[in-house]
Amino acid sequence: MRFIEYEKIVAAVEQLCIAAAHELPGDVLDALKNAAQRESNPKAKKIIETLIENAGIAETQQIPLCQDTGITVVFVEQGSGVAVRPPADKADAGLYDAINDGVRAGYENGYLRKSVVAEPLRERENTGDNLPAIIHYEQTSGDKLKLTVMTKGAGCENKSQFKMFKPTAELNEVCEWIVGVANSAGADACPPLIVGVGIGGNFERSCLLSKKALLRKLGTRSSDAFYARLEEDLLKQINQSGPGPAGLGGSTTALDCMIEFSPCHIASLPVAVNIECHSHRHKSIIL
Repeated sequence: MRFIEYEKIVAAVEQLCIAAAHELPGDVLDALKNAAQRESNPKAKKIIETLIENAGIAETQQIPLCQDTGITVVFVEQGSGVAVRPPADKADAGLYDAINDGVRAGYENGYLRKSVVAEPLRERENTGDNLPAIIHYEQTSGDKLKLTVMTKGAGCENKSQFKMFKPTAELNEVCEWIVGVANSAGADACPPLIVGVGIGGNFERSCLLSKKALLRKLGTRSSDAFYARLEEDLLKQINQSGPGPAGLGGSTTALDCMIEFSPCHIASLPVAVNIECHSHRHKSIIL
């Protein structure tokens, strides 16, 4: 069994939070540059160029890409041959504790806006440390620990949707709904968007798949030929009829559309769409 020191995980998560807030991933920046070259609408082209400029300023001056530094979503892939070694003064502390300590440190030391409220319906008092993080855990083979931090803003997350289709639903019915969700997001979701789609599983599985789809490198297609073609068709449809950058017109409502799918019950067809804004902030590390 290989052990990773608790404080090493805390430090890694802290840095992931800070880096994600300030550094737009290379594939997203490339997608914006390519979109600016293709965009024929002058107003839309100018908006995309401004987003590219914003990304440069954020990284060089260490200013957050967006004032909404998000709720922190952490994807964990823990090998069966690796474990956390807790500190002497926290003998019962585990991986989730280390992740939350890292998020707390990242948002405090990175001067990032803290946007989590402790209780959703009554007082809605801010927790003051952006905790708790939303953690999705998966055990894998090997002795490595992979951590991926996604800082998800509310503007785009609020436009995400889920629908339970009848299993007899036609493909075009499902596609029309997905395109409709993306285009109805409008300016509120800060387009150009990245559209994550989860198909199959059950209620919660499809939603998780839609968020995991956002972690793929932009421009990559599904390994399944059918879904690869579907991704391209959906992206084309979204951009043909969508609101464009900032909702002000143009042919770049989305930078990409990516689908993850899973087996499901014979009597159901769950589909989820997770909307992401142009400030697609995520970072990973393998320990």
